[in-house]
Amino acid sequence: METSFRTKNALLSETDRDLIEQKLDHLSHLADGASRVEVSFYEEKNPRIAERDICEVTMHTRWAVIRAKGSGTGLMEAADKVVEKLEHRIEKLKGKTIVRSHPHHRAIKSTGVVFDGDGEEEIALLGGARIVKEKSFSIPPMRPEDAALQMQLLSHDFYFFTNDETGRPAIVYQREDGHVGLIDAKGS
Repeated sequence: METSFRTKNALLSETDRDLIEQKLDHLSHLADGASRVEVSFYEEKNPRIAERDICEVTMHTRWAVIRAKGSGTGLMEAADKVVEKLEHRIEKLKGKTIVRSHPHHRAIKSTGVVFDGDGEEEIALLGGARIVKEKSFSIPPMRPEDAALQMQLLSHDFYFFTNDETGRPAIVYQREDGHVGLIDAKGS
């Protein structure tokens, strides 16, 4: 498992780094192997926030990309919270894959979600709104149910994908009533 650490306004000792790697290695085994794990630590500068140390972890497995974020009064406290969240998400995902083992369902495939860039372009639009961030990524073909699962694992409000059933771009999104909606593009 390839693990990369990034820190901003935070100091992480070698001992803490090794301890975090051990915990993530354990999670990797729970997730049936992770190919890559990205760990970011930073400190919020807002004095009104008590838990200023932030840890973000993105785990890339064969079948999913799992992301979690935690905060604490120290780096290790934040890391422990993230490990708990990741463990919960992995167990939740395993429960969903067992349900999907029914003969009518296909197994979850790797999404191949890759964020190519993180450029910050500013483009002026009518009405004063500006595009302040731009991302490009591959659009994996998958079933809407799998896209909804990816959306939950990434803790996003929506997920853009290619609908495996129609072959067209689609979006699943979290509705205010707690259900998931699907927007499917029409053919021209």
